Amino acid sequence: MNDEKKQYNEAVSGKQLRLVDLIEYQEGSVVSRTIIDKEAGTVTLFAFDGGQGLSEHTAPFDAMVYALDGEVEVTISGKKFPLTKGEMIIMPANKPHALKATKRFKMLLTMIKS
Repeated sequence: MNDEKKQYNEAVSGKQLRLVDLIEYQEGSVVSRTIIDKEAGTVTLFAFDGGQGLSEHTAPFDAMVYALDGEVEVTISGKKFPLTKGEMIIMPANKPHALKATKRFKMLLTMIKS
């Protein structure tokens, strides 16, 4: 583990925190911050400015998106799913998916690799 990741893990481990407060919006950008990065999977926070997104791609593992703030449109295999704060969706492994923030949006992405 590199020094930056180790320092961040120490800063958040064993503390009561609000996920939505651990990442900030940046104008015209998508920001990400990894919370857990293990061989078995990752937990990553994302903040999308309105209109920003992730282009269509596939992943070899299931991934769960949990909406922390704002609104997003998730597309899975061509079908669109609007999500708002407090909602979640699982993007199945090997299925094409994309995300586009319809308003500023924060999410927690959990990917289990095994």
